[in-house]
Amino acid sequence: MTKTGILAKTLKRFQRDEGGNFALMLGATVPVLMIGVGFGVNLVQMTGTKQRMASALDAALVSTARDITSGKIKAADAEATALTFLETNAEGGFIVPGTVRFTSFNVDKTTGTIEASAAARTKLAFAVFNMDAEQDIAVDAGTLYSDKKVEVAMMLDVTGSMGGQKLKDLKLAAKNAVSTFLDGQAAGSDRVRLSVVPYADAVNVGSLNNVIHYETGYTTGEPPVLTDPVAVAYHPDNCATERKGSNQFNDANPNSGKINRDSRLAFCPSAKLQPLTADKAKLNATIDSFVANGYTAGHIGVQWSWYMLSPKWKNVLPAASQPGKYNDKKVQKFAILMTDGEFNTAFAGVANGTETRGAQATRSRNNAETLCAEMKKKGIEIFTIGFQLNTSAAKGVMKKCASATGNYYETSTGSELDAAFQAIARNIERLTIVH
Repeated sequence: MTKTGILAKTLKRFQRDEGGNFALMLGATVPVLMIGVGFGVNLVQMTGTKQRMASALDAALVSTARDITSGKIKAADAEATALTFLETNAEGGFIVPGTVRFTSFNVDKTTGTIEASAAARTKLAFAVFNMDAEQDIAVDAGTLYSDKKVEVAMMLDVTGSMGGQKLKDLKLAAKNAVSTFLDGQAAGSDRVRLSVVPYADAVNVGSLNNVIHYETGYTTGEPPVLTDPVAVAYHPDNCATERKGSNQFNDANPNSGKINRDSRLAFCPSAKLQPLTADKAKLNATIDSFVANGYTAGHIGVQWSWYMLSPKWKNVLPAASQPGKYNDKKVQKFAILMTDGEFNTAFAGVANGTETRGAQATRSRNNAETLCAEMKKKGIEIFTIGFQLNTSAAKGVMKKCASATGNYYETSTGSELDAAFQAIARNIERLTIVH
C-alpha cells in the first residue's frame, strides 16, 4: 500500500472513532500550542526590539562621539544630542511611543569614553505566564571620542615628472583629503589643521622668507641667526634648500641658524608652502597653484614638513599657524610624505663644482631618512605614499620614513592615489581616538 493510501485509511479511522479520544487529545493540545505560539511571538517581539535598540544606541553614541571629536558639540551636550538621535532611530516597530530613554549616561573626559544604558517598553501580543502586557527592554553600549587637536603636514611632489595627468591626479587626491579632514569640522574650529608643503629642487617658503640665508657664493659653515643684520639687495626668490651646519638635522628655531638658500639653486618652484590652517579655501588654492617642474630634493620637503609641525618655530609663524607642543596629550602630529620618484638632488655637503641636480640620490635619500628618524623621536607619526615608483631605492626611503609597515602606500593610478590619501585620513582619525 502506498503512503497516500495509508494516510487516507488512518484519517477514515479517526473519522469513525466514536470514543472521543481524538477530540479530548485535540482539546488538551490546542491551548498548549496556543501558549507556545504566543510565547514565541513575544520572544520575537522582544528580540527584535532589543536588536533595534542596540543598533540605535550604538549609532547614537558613535554619532555623538564624532560630533564631540569634530567640535560640533561640547561634552556637556552629549546626552541630549545622543537622546535625540536614539529616539529618532529607535521609535517604531513594537516599541511603545515615548518610552525610549537613557537609564544611565556618562562621558569620561579622562579616558575619552561615552558609556550609556538605554531602555524602551515593548507591548507584547500575548500576555502569557503572568507576563505584563508591556515589557522593558534594556541595552548597553560604549564608544570612544577625542578632543585632541590634530596637525597634519602634507609634503607633495611638484617635480617635472609629475606633469600631465599625474599632477591632475595629485591635485584631486590632495583636495579630497583636505575635504575629508575638514568637512566634518564645526565652522570656526581649528581642531584639525593642515599644512601643504610642495617641493621640487627646493621649497618656496613664501612669506616666511625672512628665515632664509641667501648665499651669494659657495658656503659650508654655519648660517647666520635670525637676528643678525643682513643685506637686502640679494633676494632672487623665496626658496630654501637645506640648513647647513650643526642644525641640519633638527628643528631648531631660526634664532639658532637660518635656512640656507644655496647659491647653486637653479630652479625655485612657484607653488608656496601653506603653514597649518583650517581654512579649506587657502589649502585648495595652494594645491591649485601646483605646476610640475624641476628635480627631486625630497629631503628638503621632509625638512619643511617638520618645521611646520615644530613648536620651536612658533615665533616665526602666524598666530593661527603656530604648532602645539610636543608630547602634549591634547595634540597629535602627523606628516604625509608623497613622491613619484627617487630623491636625487641635494646641496649641503656637496663640493663646489659638483653637480647638485639629479646627481645626489644617495645624499638626498640618506638625509631624508635621518630627518624622518628625528621627527619620529618627537612623536610625529609619518605616513608615506609612493606614486608610480619604479626603483627599489625610491620605495626604500618611503618605507623607512613610514612609522610602521602599514603606513606606507604604494599606488599606480590616480584612483589608487586618492584611495591612499583617504585611507590615511581615516587612520589619522582613528589614531586620535585610540592613542
